[in-house]
Amino acid sequence: MLVTEDGITEVLPVETALARAKEQELDLIEVSPKAQPPVVKIGEFGHYLYQLQKKEKKQRSHSKQVEVKMLRFGFRTDKHDIDRLAERAREFFTERHLVKFSVRLRGRELANKDFAIQKLKGILRSLADVSEVEQDVKRQGDSFIAILRPKR
Repeated sequence: MLVTEDGITEVLPVETALARAKEQELDLIEVSPKAQPPVVKIGEFGHYLYQLQKKEKKQRSHSKQVEVKMLRFGFRTDKHDIDRLAERAREFFTERHLVKFSVRLRGRELANKDFAIQKLKGILRSLADVSEVEQDVKRQGDSFIAILRPKR
């Protein structure tokens, strides 16, 4: 099936379509090989490839990659600073990013692991209206982490 620039379609044998392409000093380009009969058009192959690449590049630019934003705080971080971190996380959620919270324990703070876990869970509860837990609180070295994703 040969499709011309005017949008006119006609079913031709392969030899006839090739002859028309040679007549115009252009290439016969197979647009849809799986169609029955296969769809072809007459044009410049290099230009066709360029248009395909341009189309793919445009599609890639519209699909944004999801990033994991990390917000860290210490064992002794006060309420106001944690509220500020929660607001920052809300901003990241509006941009559809994942947020990884990390509370680091140093030295004697390691004896009070429960307090650090409660502090981290408090943040998770305060953000429950805009986020879902991707990965629950777990230990990673000398810190505890949790990963949140925005609600759909």
